Amino acid sequence: MNKLELVEHVAKEAELSKASAAAALDAILDGIGKSLKKGDEVRLVGFGTFSVRERAAGKGRNPATGKEIKIPASKNARFKAGAALKASLNKAKPAKK
Repeated sequence: MNKLELVEHVAKEAELSKASAAAALDAILDGIGKSLKKGDEVRLVGFGTFSVRERAAGKGRNPATGKEIKIPASKNARFKAGAALKASLNKAKPAKK
């Protein structure tokens, strides 16, 4: 599902216009992004947690030349699924007849 499909789904389920659904989705994503930039976690109970993880600097190799390169430290977004989401994904499927 891409962003446009998600907007259409939200518009249909919440009985909103596509413009209103797009604005709401943009506001949600902006809020999550701003919280992560500040270093805060975003917890959506039953869905999951967005957080920031710091990756240490390291060394790597350029595959084309084999020359060693330095990989700088960086921050990365992380998502950990909540218990309810995990459970809904792992429900047993009925056997096919």
